[in-house]
Amino acid sequence: MTTVRIYDAAKDEVIEVDKIEKSDAEWEKLLTKEQHEITTRKGTETPGTCLFEQVHEAGVFRCIRCDTDLFRSATKFDSGTGWPSYNEPVSQLNLAEQPDLSLGRVRTEVLCARCDAHLGHVFDDGPPPTGKRYCINGLALKFVPETKL
Repeated sequence: MTTVRIYDAAKDEVIEVDKIEKSDAEWEKLLTKEQHEITTRKGTETPGTCLFEQVHEAGVFRCIRCDTDLFRSATKFDSGTGWPSYNEPVSQLNLAEQPDLSLGRVRTEVLCARCDAHLGHVFDDGPPPTGKRYCINGLALKFVPETKL
């Protein structure tokens, strides 16, 4: 079991849910080739290709693999990097972080706490009030408008 925070416009509710574990082959069947490469093999999308920069309505960005609420649209900002950026998650309970040395320097990888999907990285150069920049692959997310929550 893992604990995640479910976002609701009227309330903030913490529930316990089962951790989702699937084989690489199972994820491959459920995702597009690009989504699988990013979320399972820690790939990245080409900067500037995500359509989420055009999303300005209220809602929540969820994990493409398990539907866990990850970021509210109100925390999205234009970082100029070409990837969707957020200054705060719905809850730290919904994310896992671990060191990433893959580029020969230390970065902090961000994963979905429920299904271990690779989402992107977090940096300490974001705007107030958190100073965080969650630089997230758009293909690891799906957007749900607040009217459909």
